[in-house]
Amino acid sequence: MQSPETAEQMLQLAANAAVSKGGEDLLALNVSEPLPLVDIFLLVTGNSERNVAAIADEIEDKLIEAGHKRVRREGRAEARWVLLDFGDLIVHVFHAEERVYYGLERLWKDCPVVPIELAEPADRA
Repeated sequence: MQSPETAEQMLQLAANAAVSKGGEDLLALNVSEPLPLVDIFLLVTGNSERNVAAIADEIEDKLIEAGHKRVRREGRAEARWVLLDFGDLIVHVFHAEERVYYGLERLWKDCPVVPIELAEPADRA
């Protein structure tokens, strides 16, 4: 298991990658209490199958570029709910309908929210 600091660094990388491809409604939950092998879930919404796939691909690319190893990926072919498992960080990229239907926020409602720090766009400086 990596350190919680590493999981939070991975979270920030993943969140910024998601936003760069149009990811919306980002929510990070600390699930380390009920799931000892995972620290953080990141939930992201895309507005179409193509957008979900692009968000998932960008997150995966950025985390791998940073030296993190992907353990598992599921759902890429359908691109309605893509799960990216990077060990201590698991990213769920949902199509909006699937996010509402599966309701992971409700399932994990007792888990604390982890703050997400998004980078400022370069054109705002």
